[in-house]
Amino acid sequence: MQFEGTKSYIATEDLRVAVNASIALERPLLVKGEPGTGKTVLAHEVAEALGAPLIQWHIKSTTKAQQGLYEYDAISRLRDGQLGDERVKDIGNYIKQGKMWEAFVMGDRPVLLIDEIDKADIEFPNDLLLELDRMEFFVYETGERIVAKQRPMVIITSNNEKELPDAFLRRCFFHYIKFPDRDTMTEIVEVHFPDLKGQLLTEALNVFYEVRDTPGLKKKPSTSELLDWLKLLLVEDVDPQILKERDPTKLIPPLHGALLKNEQDVTLFERLAFLARRESRG
Repeated sequence: MQFEGTKSYIATEDLRVAVNASIALERPLLVKGEPGTGKTVLAHEVAEALGAPLIQWHIKSTTKAQQGLYEYDAISRLRDGQLGDERVKDIGNYIKQGKMWEAFVMGDRPVLLIDEIDKADIEFPNDLLLELDRMEFFVYETGERIVAKQRPMVIITSNNEKELPDAFLRRCFFHYIKFPDRDTMTEIVEVHFPDLKGQLLTEALNVFYEVRDTPGLKKKPSTSELLDWLKLLLVEDVDPQILKERDPTKLIPPLHGALLKNEQDVTLFERLAFLARRESRG
C-alpha cells in the first residue's frame, strides 16, 4: 500500500514519505503540528486513498487508555442481578468493546486514528505501549486474549500541549507537519475553491501571511481559518482591491473574525492601527 495524497488533500513529499514509512515499518505514525494544519484530516485521507475503513478514537482530558480496549459495566450487571435478569449469567453482555478492540478484530485492515493524544494525562501513552507493540491484550473478566487479525495503520495526532514519554516515542514514526508555504497553500486553496479568481487569492494570501507574521500575535490563523475566511470573502463578494489597498490606519482585515480568534489579537491590531493613525498625522 502506498499513499500519494488525494484529490482533496495536498500532501507534501515529506508527509507522503512519512505515511509510507509508517506503513512499511508497521509502526504508529505520530503527527504533530499547529492546530488546523490537517493532522486529523490526514487519517481520513489515508483511509480513503488506501480504501481502508477508518476507526476514530478522539481523546479527551478524562479519557483512560483502558477505554480504548474495553470497559466492563459492573454496575449494570449488579442491577440486572438484583432484578433477576438472565443476562447476568454471561459476563460478556457487560463488556463494551473499545476502539482498539474494533480495529483488532476488523476483517479489512483499518486505519486507527488516536486523535489529540496529548489531551490525556501523562500516563495515557505509557498505558498503551504493550498493546501498540504486540497488537494484543487480555480481557480479564472473560479470560479472552484479543489478538489483531492484522496490524492496523495507526495514526496518532498531537498538538504538542505536553511532552510524550520517550518509551512511547521510540515505538512511533514521527512527522511534524510544517505550516504550508505560499506555493503549497495556493494548491490547497485551489482544491477547495477551484473557481477563485487569481487576484483575490493573491491579495488574500498577502493579508493572511501578514497577519501570521505580526509580532505579538497570540494565535496565528491556521489553514482551516484561511479557508473559512476565503469562503466569507466570496459570499460577501469582497473586491480584491479592498484587500490590496488596505489603509494602514485600518489594519484589521475585513471579516477578521474568521482569522483572529481572541480579544487580545483583535486589540493588538486595533493598537497597531491607532499607532499608524498617529504617525500619519505626524
